[in-house]
Amino acid sequence: MLLLLFAAVCCAAPVGNAISAYVVLKSGAQGDGGIAEGGTAADIPPRMLSAYQKGVQQVGRYAPRCRGMRWPILAGIAKVESNHVIGRNIADNGDIRPKIYGVLLNGSGQGGNTTALPDSDNGRWDGTANGERAVGPFQFLPSTWERTGRDASGDKTADPHNADDAALGAAIYLCGNGRDLAKRSQLTAAILQYNHSSEYVSNVLGWIDQYTAASKDPDLKNVSGKARGVIEAALSQRGVPYSWGGGTASGKSYGSCCSPSGKSGTSIKGFDCSGLTTYAFAKAGVTLPRTAAAQAGVGQRIPASLGTSALKAGDLVFYAYAPGRDATIYHVGIYVGGGQMINAARPGTVVRLDAVAAMSGFAGGARLL
Repeated sequence: MLLLLFAAVCCAAPVGNAISAYVVLKSGAQGDGGIAEGGTAADIPPRMLSAYQKGVQQVGRYAPRCRGMRWPILAGIAKVESNHVIGRNIADNGDIRPKIYGVLLNGSGQGGNTTALPDSDNGRWDGTANGERAVGPFQFLPSTWERTGRDASGDKTADPHNADDAALGAAIYLCGNGRDLAKRSQLTAAILQYNHSSEYVSNVLGWIDQYTAASKDPDLKNVSGKARGVIEAALSQRGVPYSWGGGTASGKSYGSCCSPSGKSGTSIKGFDCSGLTTYAFAKAGVTLPRTAAAQAGVGQRIPASLGTSALKAGDLVFYAYAPGRDATIYHVGIYVGGGQMINAARPGTVVRLDAVAAMSGFAGGARLL
């Protein structure tokens, strides 16, 4: 069954083109950029990513024997526990509002809990003195937070509803008594301590592996010529903010208003997905049309049926709401090899590396060089 919906395309197009995409229901709800079930660094709000990185930098003060702590570990936990608090406001100081509360752990079975936990904080962190519930982006029990929580934000309060404090607390908890988290067995044990469920461990490890892949620089030693120039041009823009309608052949620019979800790029100097590809390919003397769907009509088309193994470094890679219908293409990136692409994913992110599998609706690629 197909349903006609507004397309949450990530690359600016005339509004008339943005209303006509068929969306397969099983693809799931998506915001700008289309990341739904997949995930890489691009699905993490920049302020949360900063908190994870800060937690890694600070954990050595409190767990000096810990080894192998990396931000993808914290991101994997937070992805499963709170989806990186997407949809909530994160203040500059890291405070998250509205606060995140889990279900009341009163043994009712809600949330899978069958054991009643008595109140331990008189409602200070979980908002109720009638029992216990997990709190914050890492879903700490108040009793656990009392032992593990530390102030990372500098306001002299260890608050599980603060992104920086919570990330540091999670890092300390996972480090345990001097774990080496670079070893898979010890990483697994740490996650199992966080939640004693093999399904949970597998889920978190999957996200950690995705985020780890996205954080590595691509191997370009076998890439040369114009393809290398295109990739290096795009990589040089890492960290530049996403801007709806932003980016030209000359570089980053202020964008336009507005994306289907109402996000404006008028005050943000940066790139959207097709703006980035337009800029990078201009460095190789290739002029591209402005939208992702139009770019699919340039060069040698690589059908989705051939899979991602048919892609070569420097190819464009596309995603569509209904693969096979190029008019529904909503995203484009530049393949860099090793299952990775560089792209501007959606509002609220920056230009960065992603796993090709991060977005749904793989629609093949195009070879221009």
